[in-house]
Amino acid sequence: MPLAINAHTATTALGAGLHAHRQAIRDRRSGLRRNDFGDVPRLDCWIGRVEGLEQAPLPPELAEWESRNHRLAWHALHQDGFLDEVRGAVARHGATRVAVLVGTSTSSIGETEAAYAQQRDGRIPDALARVLVHTPHALGDFVAEVSGARGPCLTVATACSSSAKVFALASRMLQAGLADAAIVGGVDTLCGSVLYGFNALQLVSPEPCRPFDANRRGLSLGEGGGFALLEREPRDARGWLAGYGESSDAHHMSAPHPQGLGAQRAMAAALARAGLPADAIGYLSLHGTATPANDSVEARAVAAMFPPTLHASSTKGWTGHTLGAAGIVESVLALLALEDGRLPGTLNSSDPDPACGPQIRFANEERRIEHAMNNAFGFGGNNCSLVFSRA
Repeated sequence: MPLAINAHTATTALGAGLHAHRQAIRDRRSGLRRNDFGDVPRLDCWIGRVEGLEQAPLPPELAEWESRNHRLAWHALHQDGFLDEVRGAVARHGATRVAVLVGTSTSSIGETEAAYAQQRDGRIPDALARVLVHTPHALGDFVAEVSGARGPCLTVATACSSSAKVFALASRMLQAGLADAAIVGGVDTLCGSVLYGFNALQLVSPEPCRPFDANRRGLSLGEGGGFALLEREPRDARGWLAGYGESSDAHHMSAPHPQGLGAQRAMAAALARAGLPADAIGYLSLHGTATPANDSVEARAVAAMFPPTLHASSTKGWTGHTLGAAGIVESVLALLALEDGRLPGTLNSSDPDPACGPQIRFANEERRIEHAMNNAFGFGGNNCSLVFSRA
């Protein structure tokens, strides 16, 4: 069942809202910067940091929700008239018929880190012992609180596919009649656990990430948030969710299946649900993390399934890898490609990996397309592919 995407928005290191992202893609301007996050000494790397969150506390009535993650969620929800659209859906359908389905990888763990760092004699300071914040589901509860939606509320945490899988969850939920509309999205913010955890895996690059480049050295971590409103009926729709595909290859804790079997299954299932052949896809937003294993495996999987005419790229050179928010952020960029006919290339990259087929593009391209796909592949083999169609 296709679902209308009646509103969408994203906030990343490129800026707040759709206009900032359109401009950055057009100008090939990266949001990456040298790491200036957290206490010194800092990791020698580049990050995609959202400007100004430190100076943007939540309103006093929401002070008990205070965290970097919720600040970014609040900021993202207020872009592009998104909250107004949500309140319209609540008025049309009733609050209990609007679901909240969000993805995150770390939620507000930055606040948990701060709480443990400030404990004395084994006791966390009362001001930091806020149950509303220190749970994996905090983001879902916060979005429900702010939006006024009172339907089913779920948080998905499947690493980097989290906020892609919420689209699939929304499709099943609306088809089952459990809701009439769904707010889908995700938010993840920088924190010590993310930076030092990925560094311990030897996946963090000391330079801006170069997806699919033969000389890539790893990923650049970023933060971001985004949301979309899905309904059965279009109202000035920005696009359609035409299909989704999920798989779990469970090959390794952090490495993809070497033949990309899980990735291929997810992409094939998304095409099948959309009722489209592979050559109908005009743009494929790749997971493309710039790690050695991910890119070569994904490139081979794409070459095995799609014709050479496909324009495929990774946008992580613009935003950094936003982890649990990557699914929604890159879905919004795919929707912009459908709306504008501007297909992003792969920023920072110049020397293609020999594993890449002709589908992997480094330069932007101007071309009207009818269908786009977004890949999001998480640790543990949690894979999700989404197909979007023009409004």
